[in-house]
Amino acid sequence: MAWFWLLLAGLLEIVWALSMKVSDGFSRWLPTSITIVTMILSFGLLSVAMKSLPLGTAYVIWTGIGAVGTFAVGVTCLGEPLSLARVAAAMLVVAGVVLLQLSG
Repeated sequence: MAWFWLLLAGLLEIVWALSMKVSDGFSRWLPTSITIVTMILSFGLLSVAMKSLPLGTAYVIWTGIGAVGTFAVGVTCLGEPLSLARVAAAMLVVAGVVLLQLSG
C-alpha cells in the first residue's frame, strides 16, 4: 500500500502545483483553497508512505512524479514551451528515479 500512497501523493503534488499557478498569486479563492488542501493531503500521504519506504526513495519518487507530471501539465494544459532540452531534462529526472529504484 505504501507505493499506492506515494503515487497518490505525487499526483496530488501535480494538482497543487497547477492550482497554485492558476491561483494568480493566491488572489483567487478557489484555486488557493485547492492548493492548500491538496498540499496538505500530498504531504500527509507522503508521510504515510514513508512509514515503510526509505526516506530517500520516497522523497525522490514523490518529487519526480511532481516534477515530470507538472512539466507535462504545463506543456499540455498551459501552453508552456516544449523543447528538446526541456524534454531531455524531464527524461533525466525519470532516469534518476528509475536508477535509484534499481539500485536499492
